[in-house]
Amino acid sequence: MLKISLIDSATQRRLVVEGKLLAPWVAELRSACEKARADLRGRELVIEMKHITTISQEGENVILELMNGGIKFRCHGVFTKHVVKQLTRLTSRNSGTRAGD
Repeated sequence: MLKISLIDSATQRRLVVEGKLLAPWVAELRSACEKARADLRGRELVIEMKHITTISQEGENVILELMNGGIKFRCHGVFTKHVVKQLTRLTSRNSGTRAGD
């Protein structure tokens, strides 16, 4: 199961992602990001990953895709931080810039 919550503020739109990031929910995350990007009105889009228990290869691929698209990530938990840090390094090597924290 994957839960995606939307939190809006004046400067930021956050998608809070919780649960298992694997097929078919990977497509849900991609779709939620596309919808969230549609109406940002100058705000930044941040994906906050918390209480993530599983990330499949498809999940890693979509995280990498979103990072390459300029979306920032905030992570909670050792597992999620580790996966996103590894993907950030991969993105940095490929583009020469840092994408995420």
